[in-house]
Parts: sequence; C-alpha cells; structure tokens
Amino acid sequence: MNLSVVVTLLGLVLCGLCKPAIHNNFTFPLCDSPEAEAAAQVALDFINAQHTHGYKYTLNQIEDIKVINKVDGTHTYLLELELLETKCHAYNPKPVAQCDVRQKVETAVEADCDVALSETGGQFSVVAFKCKTELESVGPCGGCIFLEPLNFTRGVELVQNSLEKYNNNTTITATFSLLDIGRLSSQIVGGGALIRAEYAIIETNCTSVEVDNCVPLKAADADNVTLPVLPAGPGSPSTSQGFKNHKLTALHDPNATGLLSESNESAEKAPIVKRTAVDAQANAVLSTEPVVLHPRCPGKIIHF
Repeated sequence: MNLSVVVTLLGLVLCGLCKPAIHNNFTFPLCDSPEAEAAAQVALDFINAQHTHGYKYTLNQIEDIKVINKVDGTHTYLLELELLETKCHAYNPKPVAQCDVRQKVETAVEADCDVALSETGGQFSVVAFKCKTELESVGPCGGCIFLEPLNFTRGVELVQNSLEKYNNNTTITATFSLLDIGRLSSQIVGGGALIRAEYAIIETNCTSVEVDNCVPLKAADADNVTLPVLPAGPGSPSTSQGFKNHKLTALHDPNATGLLSESNESAEKAPIVKRTAVDAQANAVLSTEPVVLHPRCPGKIIHF
C-alpha cells in the first residue's frame, strides 16, 4: 500500500471523530450541534426558574452530551454544562442573553451542572439536575475585589443605611423593603477598605417610611441597587465565616430517577468509526493543507 492510500485511510478514520457516534442504544451528538444547544437552553431556563436568590446564570460551555434512545421512540438527554453568574437578579425580567456576565476580576461564580432531559417529538423537558457552585477569581492581587459573607456586619449595615436613604429621598410614592442581598464585597484602596453591596429591593404596600408592617408586592417588581461607600480609616477584608454567594439548587430529582448517577458515563469517548477506502486511487494526490480536527466535545467556550 503506497503512502497516498495510507493518508486517505487516515483521513477517513479521523473524520469519524467529527460526527455524532452511535453505540448500542446510546447516541453521542456533537456538543456544538443544534440539538445539544436546544437541550442546553431548556436546561438553563429551568435551572434559573428554580433559583430564587442571587443572580441568573448563563451558559458558558456544553462539556458533554449523551442520548439514551428508548424502544418507545423517546429519548433521554444527559448533559454536562458549565454556567456563569450574570449581573441580573433572579427576579429581573430581562432575558439572560441581555445580562452582563460577572468577570473573574470580580470573583466570578461558576456552576457545573449535570442535567437529564426527556425528549419527545422535538420537545424537551427537564427530569432532574444537580449543580455544584464554585467561586472563580484571577488569584491574589493588589486592588482585587474580595467577596464577603452575605451576613458580613459592615455590609449588612451598608444595605440598611442605603435603603433607608433611598426611601427617604426617592420621588416614588412607595416604600421599598429588602428582598435579597446578592453580593457583599470589599476592596483595599488608598484610603482603606471600600465596601460594596448589591441587593434587590421590592415595592411594598406602604407609601410612607413611618408605617410599620409593610407587605411586599409581587417579586416581579424587584429592582437592583448597587451602592459603594468608602469608610474612614484603614481596613482589611473580613475573615468572618459564612456563605459568600448564593448557590444554585444543588439537586432536583423529584422522581428519584437515578439518571444523574449515570451522568458520568457521558464522558465516554465516541468510538472511532473505521471505513474501508474501496475506491481509493493509487495515484491520489497528497494534500498540503493541514488537517483540522474538531472533537465531538467539549463545545465552544462562550465567555471565558
């Protein structure tokens, strides 16, 4: 067998890595395929709908996908997704696609989620999911922003004081109450510690700050407020214990399906598809173009 035929056969073998693979009752689509992206979007919307504190999440990467094909014609999709925290509060009506993504320099929050979806007639529905939420930063640096616990005393005081000031000075004929503290952070600057608070407020049925026992209205009216202050004197990031961010729902498996325990199998590599070049020409011309391989998974990184 001459070199040209060997190269032709090699190209056919490598091409098998670029296509969806079928193995027994499993299918392994491409992570960047339309069906994978459609399933991931349904999973993202469902996970965000369960998240009632903190911020919405957006898709950063489809890490793997596996489809279980059933004899009744239905399919179960098992996805591994990487999500990133946005700057839109969970109750913000803005679509996730329009929300800014939290950057690493701000101590970004990342979530790795395994999701099981059923698919019938092109319609997806989430059956179960589990997520692990972690902090991601650029590492130690001067002037970096550090997340503080959500019960950080100085941060909570900032929220209370700024909300009181807002209610006393707003031209809106309504009183707002605290809905959710989203993030408390500190940053060392020349004059000391700069404390930042991000929190969501909600309109109540009160029209005066002097009225007690105000009842919040529907959560859809919540708004985000970010207020930084610079206290006098030097300071340093707090070392007090507590949660520093709102984590996604860790586990949602209402039917105890057991599908999530299988999700680690989605990391299986698709088998190489071997083909025989029956009509390969002995005088085939060797291509001088470099061979670009596109692995089945993971998919493209959308943000960072």
